[in-house]
Amino acid sequence: MTPRPVGGFEPPYYTAVFTSVRPDAPEGYAETVDHLKDLVQDMPGFLGYESARTPGGLGITVAYFRDLAGLDAWRDHPEHQAAKRHGRAHWYDSYRVHIGRVERSYGHDGD
Repeated sequence: MTPRPVGGFEPPYYTAVFTSVRPDAPEGYAETVDHLKDLVQDMPGFLGYESARTPGGLGITVAYFRDLAGLDAWRDHPEHQAAKRHGRAHWYDSYRVHIGRVERSYGHDGD
């Protein structure tokens, strides 16, 4: 399967951009991420996500939500909160979260 960007959504919508630095494959990380991916799929307003990591450990995940209520519900989800606490204590050297409102969205699928 060829990787593709997440499909376009009708603006406005919101993004949560999580940029982090962490060592490769810390213990329990992959299992936690897989569990969170399953949880977020069921959140009201969730549209999709994209994620990439450089060989040097810089990672970027962008999650897309229809509205701030859905984004806030994900931020406050108890299992997501627990994973964030664990990540700060055990996985991440540093991270940043940026929340944005998308006013325009366009692209090209190469077809």
